[in-house]
Amino acid sequence: MPEKYFVSDDKNLLDISVVHQFLSQSYWSKGIPLYTLTKAIGNSQCFGVYTETKQQIGFARLITDHATFAYLADVFILNEHRGNGLSKKLMTYIKQHNSCQGLRRIVLATADAHDLYSQYGFTPLSNADSFMEIWQPEIYQPT
Repeated sequence: MPEKYFVSDDKNLLDISVVHQFLSQSYWSKGIPLYTLTKAIGNSQCFGVYTETKQQIGFARLITDHATFAYLADVFILNEHRGNGLSKKLMTYIKQHNSCQGLRRIVLATADAHDLYSQYGFTPLSNADSFMEIWQPEIYQPT
Protein backbone atom coordinates (compact mmCIF):
# COMPACT_ATOMS: atom_id res chain seq x y z
CA MET A 1 0.00 0.00 0.00
CA PRO A 2 1.47 3.41 -0.96
CA GLU A 3 2.43 5.76 1.83
CA LYS A 4 -0.08 8.53 2.44
CA TYR A 5 0.98 12.15 2.70
CA PHE A 6 -0.68 15.36 3.82
CA VAL A 7 0.06 19.09 3.76
CA SER A 8 -0.56 21.38 6.72
CA ASP A 9 -0.05 25.01 7.67
CA ASP A 10 0.18 24.10 11.37
CA LYS A 11 3.58 25.39 12.57
CA ASN A 12 3.36 23.08 15.58
CA LEU A 13 3.93 20.13 13.23
CA LEU A 14 7.13 21.57 11.74
CA ASP A 15 10.33 19.67 12.43
CA ILE A 16 12.81 22.56 12.34
CA SER A 17 15.76 20.14 12.34
CA VAL A 18 14.54 18.54 9.08
CA VAL A 19 13.95 21.95 7.49
CA HIS A 20 17.32 23.29 8.66
CA GLN A 21 19.19 20.16 7.53
CA PHE A 22 17.80 20.49 4.01
CA LEU A 23 17.97 24.27 3.61
CA SER A 24 21.48 24.61 5.06
CA GLN A 25 22.69 22.31 2.25
CA SER A 26 20.54 23.80 -0.56
CA TYR A 27 21.97 25.99 -3.30
CA TRP A 28 19.76 28.92 -2.29
CA SER A 29 20.43 29.10 1.45
CA LYS A 30 23.62 27.09 1.98
CA GLY A 31 24.88 27.51 5.51
CA ILE A 32 21.81 29.33 6.85
CA PRO A 33 22.14 29.55 10.64
CA LEU A 34 19.45 27.81 12.68
CA TYR A 35 18.67 31.11 14.45
CA THR A 36 18.06 32.87 11.12
CA LEU A 37 15.84 30.07 9.84
CA THR A 38 13.84 29.99 13.07
CA LYS A 39 13.28 33.74 12.83
CA ALA A 40 12.26 33.44 9.16
CA ILE A 41 9.77 30.67 9.96
CA GLY A 42 8.32 32.72 12.81
CA ASN A 43 7.65 35.60 10.43
CA SER A 44 6.24 33.56 7.54
CA GLN A 45 3.19 31.54 6.59
CA CYS A 46 4.64 28.02 6.54
CA PHE A 47 3.55 24.77 4.96
CA GLY A 48 4.80 21.29 5.73
CA VAL A 49 4.42 18.04 3.85
CA TYR A 50 4.19 14.97 6.09
CA THR A 51 3.83 11.23 5.98
CA GLU A 52 0.74 9.80 7.63
CA THR A 53 2.88 9.30 10.76
CA LYS A 54 3.64 13.06 10.77
CA GLN A 55 7.26 12.72 9.64
CA GLN A 56 8.13 15.93 7.81
CA ILE A 57 9.33 15.38 4.25
CA GLY A 58 8.66 18.76 2.61
CA PHE A 59 8.37 22.46 3.30
CA ALA A 60 7.57 25.86 1.82
CA ARG A 61 7.09 29.32 3.27
CA LEU A 62 5.22 32.35 2.08
CA ILE A 63 6.51 35.77 3.06
CA THR A 64 3.42 37.95 2.80
CA ASP A 65 1.44 40.91 4.02
CA HIS A 66 -1.72 38.76 3.50
CA ALA A 67 -3.27 41.57 1.45
CA THR A 68 -1.31 42.47 -1.68
CA PHE A 69 2.01 40.65 -2.01
CA ALA A 70 3.77 37.35 -1.27
CA TYR A 71 7.13 35.77 -1.96
CA LEU A 72 7.23 31.98 -2.09
CA ALA A 73 10.50 30.62 -0.69
CA ASP A 74 12.34 27.55 0.54
CA VAL A 75 10.20 25.00 -1.27
CA PHE A 76 11.49 21.44 -1.08
CA ILE A 77 10.58 17.77 -0.93
CA LEU A 78 13.20 15.42 0.53
CA ASN A 79 14.97 13.46 -2.22
CA GLU A 80 13.71 10.05 -1.09
CA HIS A 81 10.07 11.21 -1.40
CA ARG A 82 10.32 12.87 -4.81
CA GLY A 83 8.43 11.39 -7.72
CA ASN A 84 5.22 10.97 -5.74
CA GLY A 85 3.51 14.17 -6.90
CA LEU A 86 4.20 15.87 -3.58
CA SER A 87 5.47 19.18 -4.95
CA LYS A 88 2.23 19.42 -6.93
CA LYS A 89 0.22 18.53 -3.83
CA LEU A 90 2.11 21.24 -1.90
CA MET A 91 1.66 23.87 -4.61
CA THR A 92 -2.06 23.12 -4.94
CA TYR A 93 -2.48 23.53 -1.19
CA ILE A 94 -0.56 26.81 -1.17
CA LYS A 95 -2.44 28.28 -4.14
CA GLN A 96 -5.79 27.44 -2.48
CA HIS A 97 -4.73 28.71 0.95
CA ASN A 98 -6.36 31.87 2.33
CA SER A 99 -2.95 33.59 2.41
CA CYS A 100 -2.82 33.51 -1.39
CA GLN A 101 -6.32 34.74 -2.10
CA GLY A 102 -6.71 38.28 -3.46
CA LEU A 103 -3.00 39.00 -3.70
CA ARG A 104 -1.90 41.34 -6.45
CA ARG A 105 1.47 39.66 -6.90
CA ILE A 106 3.16 36.42 -5.84
CA VAL A 107 6.80 36.00 -6.83
CA LEU A 108 9.47 33.37 -6.42
CA ALA A 109 12.98 32.64 -7.58
CA THR A 110 14.10 29.25 -8.89
CA ALA A 111 17.06 27.90 -10.77
CA ASP A 112 15.55 24.58 -11.74
CA ALA A 113 11.79 24.22 -11.19
CA HIS A 114 10.26 26.47 -13.83
CA ASP A 115 8.16 23.62 -15.25
CA LEU A 116 6.56 22.95 -11.85
CA TYR A 117 5.75 26.57 -11.05
CA SER A 118 4.42 27.37 -14.53
CA GLN A 119 1.68 24.77 -13.89
CA TYR A 120 0.45 27.05 -11.09
CA GLY A 121 0.36 30.28 -13.07
CA PHE A 122 3.90 31.57 -12.51
CA THR A 123 5.51 33.26 -15.51
CA PRO A 124 8.73 35.19 -16.07
CA LEU A 125 8.55 38.73 -14.71
CA SER A 126 6.40 40.84 -17.03
CA ASN A 127 8.30 44.01 -16.11
CA ALA A 128 11.70 42.67 -15.14
CA ASP A 129 13.23 46.12 -15.69
CA SER A 130 11.14 47.52 -12.84
CA PHE A 131 12.53 45.04 -10.28
CA MET A 132 15.70 45.72 -8.36
CA GLU A 133 17.48 43.74 -5.68
CA ILE A 134 20.25 43.62 -3.16
CA TRP A 135 21.72 40.17 -3.78
CA GLN A 136 24.07 38.61 -1.25
CA PRO A 137 24.23 34.90 -2.17
CA GLU A 138 27.21 34.20 0.10
CA ILE A 139 25.72 35.83 3.22
CA TYR A 140 25.67 32.58 5.24
CA GLN A 141 29.16 31.52 4.22
CA PRO A 142 32.08 32.17 6.58
CA THR A 143 34.51 34.79 5.35
